[in-house]
Amino acid sequence: MENIKVMSVFGTRPEAIKMCPLVKELQTRPEIESLVCVTAQHREMLDQVLQAFQVTPDYDLDIMEPSQTLMRITAKVLEGMGGVLEQAKPDLVLVHGDTSTTFVAALASFYAKVKVGHVEAGLRTYDKYSPFPEEMNRTLTGDIADLHFAPTRANAENLRRENITKNVYVTGNTVIDALSTTVQHPYTFACSRLNQIDYDKEQVILLTAHRRENYGEPFQNIMDAARRVAQEQPGVRIVYPVHLSPYVQQMARDNLGDIPNVELVEPLGVVDMHNLMERVTLVMTDSGGIQEEAPSLGKPVLVLRRETERPEAVAAGTVRMAGVERDAIAQMALTLLRDPAEYRKMAQAVNPYGDGQASRRIADAILYAFGRTEQPPEDFAATAES
Repeated sequence: MENIKVMSVFGTRPEAIKMCPLVKELQTRPEIESLVCVTAQHREMLDQVLQAFQVTPDYDLDIMEPSQTLMRITAKVLEGMGGVLEQAKPDLVLVHGDTSTTFVAALASFYAKVKVGHVEAGLRTYDKYSPFPEEMNRTLTGDIADLHFAPTRANAENLRRENITKNVYVTGNTVIDALSTTVQHPYTFACSRLNQIDYDKEQVILLTAHRRENYGEPFQNIMDAARRVAQEQPGVRIVYPVHLSPYVQQMARDNLGDIPNVELVEPLGVVDMHNLMERVTLVMTDSGGIQEEAPSLGKPVLVLRRETERPEAVAAGTVRMAGVERDAIAQMALTLLRDPAEYRKMAQAVNPYGDGQASRRIADAILYAFGRTEQPPEDFAATAES
């Protein structure tokens, strides 16, 4: 019997962080021939992760170009994937989450009549413009996919409400698998400025802000809030790894570049990022993945968005929705920095998103779906959901 040819397709740094542990797992299965195709929707940040996990792509579309638009990304991935699928002839294409690469690779696979597995399926805000374009990317991918790997039972229930009931597996999130290998003690940061911080004695905030739907007034509010926290709490240090987007770079420089207790640093590699997150006091972010990573490390998270497609950690108490209004963001942060009781309420390590076994469950589910095993994997059940 021939091996199942499984091609993992991803293109951005967050996707790579979550897909590389799965790629490594697939490589251990004798029944599976594992292939990797990257679109390089993000180039430099993607390559950092590939290097950290020692994953070498079999195919590289290398689509990134200056000031690329969503339409340009879509056209280049669709055309590039057409050639890759024709050459590789996979039995299954795995896509992750909600990027433009995710949706377009799934669409190309559908056109080629190749089965699609959706890793991190079932996240929803039910607002097609928030996050934009991610909400529609993941919803449309869900319509195309043949296998659905939902991180949590709540994600699986979202799919069921959309009449997606077949081949839905609750696996946990592969990002927790990644954390189990990247967080290290002791650790020396590749970014030398991070080695100069005394994490035991200083209050340190990790700030990330880059979401496209926050551009404009919301982003200005986030910058203003960070500036206020830094100025009103001079003993705090804010570390802001600044996304490579020209808009984000300029906003960070213009608003925070002159504040002595704000560190504007280059985008961090995955290992630096995870180890920084493990050492800080508090996280403020508009990212999706960090909402899953930080709670597993016992770090309070303030989400700089109006809604989240990851409600499990909100229910568990380690994540709060700060929104995009300056005063509300600043007040929440200052309260956590100044009130030990409020801080302790949120600083509890919970794993609503995984137990480090998501990649194993996904690989087992693939073998089951292709008739190579008789039993499906057991569902992941988070304590916060039980």
